[in-house]
Amino acid sequence: MEAFKKRVLVLHGPNLNLLGKREPEVYGTTTLENINDMLQGRAVELGLELVFMQSNYEGKLIDAIQQAPGNYACIIINPAAFTHYSIAVRDALAAVNVPAIEVHLSNIYCREEFRHHSVISAVAIGQIAGFGANSYLLALEAAANLIKGTKL
Repeated sequence: MEAFKKRVLVLHGPNLNLLGKREPEVYGTTTLENINDMLQGRAVELGLELVFMQSNYEGKLIDAIQQAPGNYACIIINPAAFTHYSIAVRDALAAVNVPAIEVHLSNIYCREEFRHHSVISAVAIGQIAGFGANSYLLALEAAANLIKGTKL
């Protein structure tokens, strides 16, 4: 199997670098480093290689998405605030032939009304929300199944 077919790009959007400090009543006390470590441990067990990137800048996330074809088999993305309005991130995901899984720590449909709509979900293969840090683990399991061609 080609190396890129076992590689997953994990993108963290704006303000996720503040996890553990920012609104712990909503997002918990788990840090982004804790989430990445947890994912890395599971990825080793699954035989996958992960590449992590966090950015508060829309263009950096778009650049990473555009470089995904031929380098990654799947994208796991928590677009954070970009979920609700970034047509540019949505269009980048639509333009590449790499399956994307949208992830949210909180259940965006149980929060403020402006958070109820995702412009990303229409171009993602699926969305996982509301399970805290476990949302990422569930996404990684889904990515592994996609890569292996396993139907759930």
